[in-house]
Amino acid sequence: MARVKGALSTRKRRKKILKLAKGYWGAKSKHFKMAKQAVLKSGNYAFAGRKQKKRDFRSLWITRISAQAKACGINYSQFMHGLKLSGITLNRKMLSELAVNDKEAFAKLVETAKAAL
Repeated sequence: MARVKGALSTRKRRKKILKLAKGYWGAKSKHFKMAKQAVLKSGNYAFAGRKQKKRDFRSLWITRISAQAKACGINYSQFMHGLKLSGITLNRKMLSELAVNDKEAFAKLVETAKAAL
């Protein structure tokens, strides 16, 4: 039986890594060994970044809600507690959208929360 050399699969694997490393600075986009290291590291950064993005958005929503709640005369924690007591289960993303785009509706929510306290 003829000896099989892995040229095809090796080239395919290397091309895949170099394609992922396209646009990287210097030898990281040209040399396989450096490209492989850079791609692995960037994969780790991307994984962590997807988790960080969720934290960042939640923080942004809370800041927006807090600012609008203060403008209506109540602090964030009291507002959220009042909403919970009154049985309103809006998530922070929707509350922040109301705080930014529909201030009248948010003010009504604040009044409902104040009444529940």
